[in-house]
Amino acid sequence: MKKNLTSLKSENSLFEKISALIESSRAHMAKAVNTAMVYTYYGIGQHIIEYEQKGEIRATYGKQVLSRLSDKLSQKYGNGWSVETLTKCRKFFQVYSISSAPQTKSAKSSAVQTISTPQFTLSWNHYQILMRVNNPDERHFYEIEAQKQNWGYRWLQRQVASSLYERLALSTNKNKVIRLAEKGQVIEKSEDVIKNPVVLEFIGLEPSSSYSETKLENAIISKLQTFLLEMGRGFLFEARQKRFTFDEDNFYVDLVLYNRILQCYVLVDLKVEKLTHQDLGQMQMYVNYFDRYIKLDFEKPTIGILLCKSKADALVELTLPKDANIYASAYELCLPDKSLLQQKVKEWIAEFEEENEPEVGNKKVAKKVTAKKTVKKAKK
Repeated sequence: MKKNLTSLKSENSLFEKISALIESSRAHMAKAVNTAMVYTYYGIGQHIIEYEQKGEIRATYGKQVLSRLSDKLSQKYGNGWSVETLTKCRKFFQVYSISSAPQTKSAKSSAVQTISTPQFTLSWNHYQILMRVNNPDERHFYEIEAQKQNWGYRWLQRQVASSLYERLALSTNKNKVIRLAEKGQVIEKSEDVIKNPVVLEFIGLEPSSSYSETKLENAIISKLQTFLLEMGRGFLFEARQKRFTFDEDNFYVDLVLYNRILQCYVLVDLKVEKLTHQDLGQMQMYVNYFDRYIKLDFEKPTIGILLCKSKADALVELTLPKDANIYASAYELCLPDKSLLQQKVKEWIAEFEEENEPEVGNKKVAKKVTAKKTVKKAKK
């Protein structure tokens, strides 16, 4: 009997190992196929653009050409080659092609110049979303973050819709905005994890409805995984309504998180009413307690975040010392106005560039090139 059991366990172990190998192989094959598809669509877009640029007549009748091309491809390869797909391929090449030579008047009427093919690491679904982002800096930021954090295309879509790039840009120092496009979100100190506003549309509460802090907390806990993703990189959940006792009084922290990148506790208090100086003082006490009695020697100072319906920056600055590790951030129950945030980022970058213009004597030298625009027109 024991021999049979041992043999059965051994066979099960063999099955599990082979099964894991097959699953891994399938995953690699699916990824390889997806990558090949992306490069194929890019190449198709390049051929279409080259064909159109050989003369005005071909460009004028581009729609008819794509329609006939779609029919021929569909007849030979089946469904999946609609005019819409071919149009997306065309746009994909336009957005991601990198010319190795400067454009000249003569070059505009000739065939496409030498092109360096970009490295594609995401799926075609990802790139369909990224193509709709007109600002190259913003697009590059989302591409970096999707790669780093292994975002699915649906989460990428949500982050674009919730204006993550603009919210991070407006929550950081002006001189760090450009770094977002170059490196994505870099977390080095406590300020780097703050975003304003925090968008909580996924919890299902209506902005116009009346709700309590408890109801808000319960709604967040029911969507905890999504909430942690919205908070940013490296967040882990430890407890809700964390109780600690001091001088025989009990105190409760709404949410206790931990950031593994910064290696510190992050305390979150929820406020459905206007932020007050009492709220700030209470959070300061929470942070002090965790720093003195909870955190270990190797861990960084505790961060306090007050998520509130509305906040006043002047009140925060007046109430807290300059070196306080406490931040107030508004939350939104619906997606923010993306165009408004884009305009704010554009104005902020223009101000930063103006402030950093070189000076001659007491006068600033006017730049020959206009300030870099964050929001650029999409290529036609």
